[in-house]
Amino acid sequence: MRRLASLMMVGAMTVMTLAAQHKTLRQWGFPTGIFDTGPHNAITDVTGVTVGHVTCIEGDSIRTGVTAIVPHQGNIFRNKVPAAICVGNGFGKLAGATQVRELGNIETPIVLTNTLSVAAGIEGLVRYTLAQPGNENVRSVNAVVGETNDGGLNKIQQMYVTPQMVIEAINRAHGGPVEQGCVGAGTGTVCFGFKGGIGTSSRQLPQSLGGYTIGVLAQTNYGGILEIDGVQVGQKLGKFAYSDHVDRSQDADGSCMMVVATDAPLDARNLERLARRAMMGLAKTGGIASNGSGDYVIALSVAPQNLIPADARQLTTTVLANDEMSPLFAATIEATAEALWNSLFMAHTTTGYRGKRVEALPVQQVLEMLRHR
Repeated sequence: MRRLASLMMVGAMTVMTLAAQHKTLRQWGFPTGIFDTGPHNAITDVTGVTVGHVTCIEGDSIRTGVTAIVPHQGNIFRNKVPAAICVGNGFGKLAGATQVRELGNIETPIVLTNTLSVAAGIEGLVRYTLAQPGNENVRSVNAVVGETNDGGLNKIQQMYVTPQMVIEAINRAHGGPVEQGCVGAGTGTVCFGFKGGIGTSSRQLPQSLGGYTIGVLAQTNYGGILEIDGVQVGQKLGKFAYSDHVDRSQDADGSCMMVVATDAPLDARNLERLARRAMMGLAKTGGIASNGSGDYVIALSVAPQNLIPADARQLTTTVLANDEMSPLFAATIEATAEALWNSLFMAHTTTGYRGKRVEALPVQQVLEMLRHR
């Protein structure tokens, strides 16, 4: 336990120091989209949603971690959250997906980690859930764990992540500003050939459109042809998928996990529609959901009147009408794209397993492109 605490403290201090030197796309003076953000421009702008990270950095080969998204601050197993999943491309290991699709709800926090640590994520979530007061007699837990493969920078075969780290990430979850870039599950990821990581963003609809909040958190590890706010950045930098005649050809494969949260009262059917719009946000960044990419969206509603009591025999819910969904669709596309871009802007150059070095996005070059579009 002392080793775990020491490792996490060192990792957290390193990330905090580096994050202080970085700015999001919006902080650089380039807001995107038509809707305002919430106060923190983060998934935590959705009331009750919290985020926690455990960042694992050790020696020259461990570059990985855990990110936990907690939907509300009660007993999630006892008050389940309406939810849905969209599979953009299914080359991945999203644990718990079939039960979410079958029942339309989530009963645990959502954990993101690396591909070979999904089992540790499941065990950590199960142990966390069983330890909650009121769950003493629970015999089945549908743990929701997403992943991307950080095996380039991280010695993934070591399976460094433990169930205790997963529980620690949940216990660390907090509201307010969210750490972004090379933290938690984004510590060892790569995006468009540059250093990827964790990114987040939010949108606040005006009262005339319902006043609802949409928040997105993403773990980026995917490829394609990078585009930022309409500018063909990847092509201009000569670093993009299928650039067969360019020295720095990039692989389009990888994965991206996107979590969309809202306080709008939505059922599983309309949450699935919302989740599909997040894939449009991924497309705005130049992602192509390639054959070898696991691209998933988990969408959930935390509207308190629609939480699902575990012992309920009948449910009375209030759900938004179909005709009211379009503003939420647009806000989701905007928040997803900005979250994905933020993961790049907030990341730093990282050297890891076998000396592999992944450069951060050349921010100043990109800003010049945006200024002179």
